[in-house]
Parts: sequence; structure tokens; C-alpha cells
Amino acid sequence: MPNIKSAIKRVGVNQRKREVNKKIKSNLRTVVKKAHLAIDEGSDKATEQVRIAQKTIDKACAKGILHKNTAARQKSQLQKKLTQ
Repeated sequence: MPNIKSAIKRVGVNQRKREVNKKIKSNLRTVVKKAHLAIDEGSDKATEQVRIAQKTIDKACAKGILHKNTAARQKSQLQKKLTQ
């Protein structure tokens, strides 16, 4: 446990940021999974699910939770799977 006041504050800030990032990542995985399932089922809502997933990926990338290349790869894979 840190003794310096600024280090103690930093621990709290890091913990809060970790929880927010974890929530966003978890939601991202859920949305992407729903999109993949909709595509596999051939659902009418597949294009809508992919659009929502791509939007969520872009938001995570903008907040620095995903690397831009990772975001681009995931979006590309979704789009490719949708069009096949």
C-alpha cells in the first residue's frame, strides 16, 4: 500500500478507470457476440446488429480501450461475415 498522498489517490483513480474500462469491454464483447449470432442465424436484424457492433467498436477505440488496428480488424471481420 502506498504511503504518499498522491500515490494513494492514484490507486483510487486507477481502480475507477479499470472498472469503467471493464464495463465497456464487457459490453463490447456482448454486442459483437450478438452480431455474430444474428449473422449465423440469418436473422433479418443482422445488418442492424452489425451496425450497432461497429458503432460500439468505434466508441471503444475513441476512448482508447481498443487499439485502432484492432478496431478496424474487428469491424472488417464483421462486415466480411455479413456479406458472405
